[in-house]
Amino acid sequence: MLNGTTFREIVSERRQGVAPSLLRGVLRAAEVPYSLAVGWRNRRYDRGHALVRGVNVPVISVGNLTLGGTGKTPMVKWLAGWLAARGICVVIVSRGYGANENGANDEAMELHRSLPDVPHVQNPDRVGGAERAINVFGCQLVLLDDGFQHRRLARDLDIVLLDALEPFGHEHVFPRGTLREPLAGLARAHVVCLSRASAIATHEREAIRRRVATYAPNTVWCETAHSPTRLVNASGETQPLVSLAGKRVAAFCGIGNPAGFRHTLESTGAQIVAWREFPDHHAFAEADKKELASLMAHSDAELVLCTQKDLVKLRQDVISSRPLWAVEIEMQFLAGRELLEELVVRIANGGRYR
Repeated sequence: MLNGTTFREIVSERRQGVAPSLLRGVLRAAEVPYSLAVGWRNRRYDRGHALVRGVNVPVISVGNLTLGGTGKTPMVKWLAGWLAARGICVVIVSRGYGANENGANDEAMELHRSLPDVPHVQNPDRVGGAERAINVFGCQLVLLDDGFQHRRLARDLDIVLLDALEPFGHEHVFPRGTLREPLAGLARAHVVCLSRASAIATHEREAIRRRVATYAPNTVWCETAHSPTRLVNASGETQPLVSLAGKRVAAFCGIGNPAGFRHTLESTGAQIVAWREFPDHHAFAEADKKELASLMAHSDAELVLCTQKDLVKLRQDVISSRPLWAVEIEMQFLAGRELLEELVVRIANGGRYR
């Protein structure tokens, strides 16, 4: 089975040769029926042939157009905190993919750690989840996590994130690329946010914005950066980020876009001497912990790094006598914050996008 990095190297055509070329041909053939199915489903909703259910409070959706991590969790965290700080009772609703035996997945655990006073309802039936959020918690607004393709629940605002490092899914729908649906789907977006925008040059950001405008000319545009702020361990202790400079580190992650995490680590000045990728939302079993311990034991790493989503599942401070730290990430706006805030306030007060 391909890991996330290998898959992206193949579909992006960075990996050349006979075998990768043949595999791309197979993936291209599989892309056709998948694209047809997605197109048929979207047309049913566009034409009113599929039922859309509304609820009694405003719904803001945060989603993306591609597979893997685009920064939805930092955006959801920022929105939920921003709304709660203004006295608006908000509940996060998500599918709960990869939930553990206690009914929470890594994203829910990470969000609870950052926002303990914001309830989080996980339910594969997002309509049912939204109704529970209203009936049980009396919320004034539902924040739908990863909801762009979940069209059965009506929403008042669709925020779509594009990863600056991979904005258009290598120009193909899955499995030939990483698009969840064709780029024309951007026409449904009210807000398009370019995440990790600081990783590319200004003229590259502008080129992406212009291309998005061909599909969604009236959308609100914003840009954000995912800035590492500090290190945190399972006990809640913290270390300044500067402590990583020049350190030999071993790192691992079980997220949708491991390349983005590696880019973040390299930006801190850390020297990565061992690296391991796991599937997105990976549940770490004892065998995985032993594998990581063996990897660390055979490296000269001074410490071990992972993401906050991984740390909340492992809940340990040490791997093979090396301290384990997660890199805490905060979202910072580079452009468009004021427009987004005005729009969110309007929706929260019962207004409409237009």
